[in-house]
Amino acid sequence: MKIRSALTALALLLAPGVAVVGSAGDAFAVTKVSHATATSMFRQVGITWSSSGNCSDRNNSTCTSFEQLNLATAQGAQTLKGATGCALNITGGTETGHASGTYSHWNGYKLDYAKSTCVTNYIKNTFTYIGLRGDGAPQYKSGSGNIYADEGNHWDVLYYNCGGC
Repeated sequence: MKIRSALTALALLLAPGVAVVGSAGDAFAVTKVSHATATSMFRQVGITWSSSGNCSDRNNSTCTSFEQLNLATAQGAQTLKGATGCALNITGGTETGHASGTYSHWNGYKLDYAKSTCVTNYIKNTFTYIGLRGDGAPQYKSGSGNIYADEGNHWDVLYYNCGGC
């Protein structure tokens, strides 16, 4: 426990502005990006985004926000775009209104993508089916460990890492 406390303190001293998150026994740094940085990253590779409210306010559930998105999550989207060659449209980011938890949208670990035949075929033909999530959504795991859940009208993707960026 003393080692974890020391690592956390050291990370905070050496990397101001970087959030340190973890669970029992784990201490690792997560770099957060702004909405502007994330949208720039997405534009660079041709990823689009949309919201039912045509907005980006993190505190409005009808918006699609990338404020406080994990850098690895943004990079994971770029990796997916490059790997699939498919059109990618993000429909959910870090805005309020999603399920809570450590590895949640709000905490920067998840993105939602609009369904398309191209993306669906890539996920189902490339990743490993790992069973149903607690809510019944079929899940697929990439080689890098990220989880893709088919929520019916969109893909809910949990990024533990950048997917091999």
